[in-house]
This record gives sequence, C-alpha cells and structure tokens, in this order.
Amino acid sequence: MRAVIQRVARGGVTAPGLERRIGPGLVVLLGVGAGDAEADALLLAEKTANLRIFSNAEGKFDHSVLETGGEALVVSQFTLYGDASKGRRPDFTSAARPEEANELYQRYVSALADLGVPVKTGVFAADMEVEIVNDGPVTILLDTKKQ
Repeated sequence: MRAVIQRVARGGVTAPGLERRIGPGLVVLLGVGAGDAEADALLLAEKTANLRIFSNAEGKFDHSVLETGGEALVVSQFTLYGDASKGRRPDFTSAARPEEANELYQRYVSALADLGVPVKTGVFAADMEVEIVNDGPVTILLDTKKQ
C-alpha cells in the first residue's frame, strides 16, 4: 500500500451528494497495490497515526496526529500505482483490482479510527474534488513494501 500523507490546515472532498471537511490534521491519499493484504493496511494505519510530523514549541517535528487531536481525511487514489516509465500514458496494472482495493481501503480507514484518529473519507472509486491546504508544506510518502 502507498500513502501520500499531507499535514494540512484543512482539507475537504466533494462529490455528487457528498461534502466532507476536516480542520487541522492529515489528508491521506491512499493507493492499494496488487498483492497487498490486511497486514499492509494495519501497518500503514499504525504508521499514519503515530507519524511525528507536527511541530513542538521549538518547531521540530515531535507530535503525531493523535497527540495534536487532529483529524484525517482518507481519499482512495489508485493512480499512486501509475507507472509512466514507458510511453506517455500511465499503466495501472500494479494497482489492486477495485473489489480488493476497496476492502483494504476500508480496513485501513477502520484501523486508523480504532487507533483513535477521527476519520472522514471520500467515496471509493468516485470522481471527486479534493481540497488540500497543506501546512508547511509537509508531505510524506509511505509504502508498505519499503517498510
């Protein structure tokens, strides 16, 4: 699994019939790869919840979203598995099939919530507008295959 994690002042997602917003916290763009399993979702959720990318009084990264009381907005993003190394059109064959991806996406969301992070989501596989007001900017890429 791959996640692009952004520390945000605020974030939001809109789709037909849906509008969800968070205040300070994390926007997580989450991609599920072929061959990913529940263990990947659990590992990534734990890493996300405890990632120390919020500043202390001295300005050093020392606090997690759990410690700051922030929220998380998790948005499915199969394009994180796009391979554009050949040609000009990305190849998405490394992404998990939608049924498998949705199951692991939901497992990541529930694991993150079980760890104590208030979570909001987009709509899996829907076209959405995502608002990200990056704070810092701070952007971290996590990949369970590199842990």
